Amino acid sequence: MNKDAALCSVISDDKEKITDWICSGLNIGTEWLDKHYTIGFVYQNRLIGGLIYHNIRQGRDVWWTLYTIDKHWCSKRILKFMFSVAYDYFACKRITIMTDCNNFKCIKLAQKLGFTVEGILSHYGDNGDDKIIMGVQKKQFEFYQGD
Repeated sequence: MNKDAALCSVISDDKEKITDWICSGLNIGTEWLDKHYTIGFVYQNRLIGGLIYHNIRQGRDVWWTLYTIDKHWCSKRILKFMFSVAYDYFACKRITIMTDCNNFKCIKLAQKLGFTVEGILSHYGDNGDDKIIMGVQKKQFEFYQGD
């Protein structure tokens, strides 16, 4: 995590602008989204990342879709905020993510945060790429527990 990331701020999505930006960056449409909540990461007055909380089952689980263009988004403060929205605000017991099997940076970060591999979807991507499903339960999540 970068020391400059402490200067990154979190903003709530206004009129789906951040949601649209995330989906555009990931080359996916927004039609797949159900009820969702999106936050953005701003560094030096520039949007550098965002997180969509979707498939929210209050009190049970939530999926994350994360997109960033700059490493300055990642700080303990931002990560704790991300997890607190899932675990405290939505009262979820688990968080699930899906990424390309060859997205090694994402997989490595997720594993550092306590996510474990739960499955692989062969040829699932639009381009035929394999996808990996990872999850973390609140009770397993050590990073969130400490200050």
